[in-house]
Amino acid sequence: MAASRAFIVAVATIALVVRSAAATNFTVGAPGGSWDLQTNFASWAASKTFVAGDNLIFSYPPQGPQRHNVLEVSKASYDSCSAGGPIATHASGNDVVPLPAAATRYFICGIPGHCAAGMKVAIAVVAGGAAAPTPPPAASPSPAPSPPAPSSPPTSSSSPAPGGGSSPPPSSPPPSSGSPAPTSPPGSSALSPGGATSAPPPPGSSGANGGRSALPAEAAVGLGVGVLMMLAL
Repeated sequence: MAASRAFIVAVATIALVVRSAAATNFTVGAPGGSWDLQTNFASWAASKTFVAGDNLIFSYPPQGPQRHNVLEVSKASYDSCSAGGPIATHASGNDVVPLPAAATRYFICGIPGHCAAGMKVAIAVVAGGAAAPTPPPAASPSPAPSPPAPSSPPTSSSSPAPGGGSSPPPSSPPPSSGSPAPTSPPGSSALSPGGATSAPPPPGSSGANGGRSALPAEAAVGLGVGVLMMLAL
């Protein structure tokens, strides 16, 4: 029986020692400040993680013109800076406030005007072993959609003419020089280069195929005169 009791006491003692060794003491406002009118306590508390079993230490001058105190109050009194009916009052100048369980605790300075000037702090205590909340990772921007490829215009079978109209179809090549010229049908007259129809030869005259031409009238007269002169002699 005595041995069992001694064992229980030893376990409890070890648990207290381990808990004390694991606890963290937070001096309010440190290292840049203390429990005063200059420290931004909202920013200070937001930069810390308070776990059940930790301790708060309020350090301040309890006397003189710069004196302060510490009042633990409800949230309503915290919001309105009301010093009436505090949960606890501390005024030693070096107050240690345990944080044994997960909860939100509210503290103000009870000197008139100090809470309204910023001497107030809310401490959010998390359960032992609970990790501090981590902010979600920033979402990476989604890639911008690529623009659609331009569609090719339909290819035209004929190239446009300089004036905007379509070009005429290609003309057939002229007949080669070696091809025979078209012949006129029988009975038709040939066209002259100027386009006029050539007249047929008069009756009694030889054509081009006879090889002889008619004697001119002047030559006949001259021949007759010559004959008469020869007869006269």
